[in-house]
Amino acid sequence: MTVLSVNINKFATLRNARGGNTPNVLKAALDCERFGAMGITVHPRPDERHIRYEDVRNLKPLLSTEFNIEGYPDQRFIDLVLEVQPAQVTLVPDPPGVLTSNAGWDTVKYGEFLKDTVAVFRNAGIRTSLFIDTDLRNIEAASTTGTNRIELYTEGYAKGFPVNKEQAIAPYSAAAARALSLGLGINAGHDLNLDNLRYFRENIPGLLEVSIGHALVCDALYLGLENTVRLYLKELGK
Repeated sequence: MTVLSVNINKFATLRNARGGNTPNVLKAALDCERFGAMGITVHPRPDERHIRYEDVRNLKPLLSTEFNIEGYPDQRFIDLVLEVQPAQVTLVPDPPGVLTSNAGWDTVKYGEFLKDTVAVFRNAGIRTSLFIDTDLRNIEAASTTGTNRIELYTEGYAKGFPVNKEQAIAPYSAAAARALSLGLGINAGHDLNLDNLRYFRENIPGLLEVSIGHALVCDALYLGLENTVRLYLKELGK
């Protein structure tokens, strides 16, 4: 079963654009759960331009599904995750000012740093995942860090899908197969949407979770949030 984890950052972006508490980020997360989502993802950045650190703290006692916190593991982020104790932490190699995640970890170059960081979270009983591309060297090096899972960075697939879906999916299928052979769980995220999600799910062995935010929130503007969440679940075979 592939879990749909809804990234609620865009709700916070809209709230922050005007000030106040509309839309209510906590209510949006609870509504996503109520409509069938099996997880909630947040990605607090240092400037708190969308999800704020206080949002993360406020969400934890309210959620009944898996809570996934993404981010670059500087000390402030590490402290937040250890305080909140989510089900999963996803480590992303974002520089502070980046607009959105745009690369996976070079797990060869940063192997020792990732080993040390993963150990901190695993010792606290928090499942870890590394945001990563399809380079098999990075998959293999990820398996030496102690991480439980990887999250495949799917922008390349999403861009290639309208042109040649078989060619677009091939490196992801190969990466997933190698990850499984190394004992790694597989998550995925970035630019997955109602057009390309089903094909991705059907061709990635052992896909445990997809994290979807921007496309889902955009679809909800036209289709309504409840209908949109259920349409995404349908594409996942639910």
